[in-house]
Amino acid sequence: MSVKKLVINNDNSGRRLDNYLISTYNSVPKSKIYNIIRKGEVRVNSSRVKPNYKIKTDDIIRIPPNLNIDQPLTKTIGIDLIKKYAGNILFENDNYIVINKKGGIAVHGGTKNIIGLIDIIREKYGKNIDLCHRIDKNTTGCLVFGKNKKAVKFFNNLLIDNNVKKTYQAVLKGKLKKNIIINKPIYKNSAIKSKNSISKFKIIEHLNNATLVEVQIYTGRSHQIRIHAASINHPIIFDNRYGDKDFNKSVDKNIRKKIALHSKSISFINLDSEILNIECNPPNEFNDLVKMLK
Repeated sequence: MSVKKLVINNDNSGRRLDNYLISTYNSVPKSKIYNIIRKGEVRVNSSRVKPNYKIKTDDIIRIPPNLNIDQPLTKTIGIDLIKKYAGNILFENDNYIVINKKGGIAVHGGTKNIIGLIDIIREKYGKNIDLCHRIDKNTTGCLVFGKNKKAVKFFNNLLIDNNVKKTYQAVLKGKLKKNIIINKPIYKNSAIKSKNSISKFKIIEHLNNATLVEVQIYTGRSHQIRIHAASINHPIIFDNRYGDKDFNKSVDKNIRKKIALHSKSISFINLDSEILNIECNPPNEFNDLVKMLK
């Protein structure tokens, strides 16, 4: 097996290296893509780069020979998976598809889950579909896909310029006393510090030892809302990573214990300068939790 080299064209210029490789080699687990980048096995113009490196036209990317890029998915994407995860379309035009994402499926496949949501969407709409942004595996709600490279690049630039408005609903443990804006860097491990991360928590309703809130995020760091909520001692209910496990266990056993976080709406500008506003209601388990806590 020999080293493979990819030359970046104009359509892909400006994309993050990790996103480009994940979409190009969609049969390879995302974890493996990140691993070979961090180990320096992927080189750009003969130099080591970070996963968030913005690739440019005529960049030469070295792909290591031990990466089995032709490995097919070992699980068939059948009609049932397509109906379950790609059937709830909130909006569609020539450039974008916005779906109401169900909980329980990651946007990209990995070592534990071979098939990601992107694979299912591509099976239905074609291989040119790509993710415009991400939400967590168990988070529900608005998720945007681009139908072409130009649309994806345009959306990525909107994100960079903070021109995408993303609003969530969440149920927090305890009674939040007042609306609050949190501007704290995200630490997912002690060695890595993120850039500024801003979340605005607005009280919708006080519940029984809980608070229904609307959350607007001005940055899109991984696990941002969940980490910020936990940092003020009001973690999201049923968050198994950053939440209060004892509190979560105390909630009515008849309630489906899915993380109470939902991407309620997203607003952004289309390529023709039209403003798109897409909304979707929370799933039944979210509404059932709110009713039970009233």
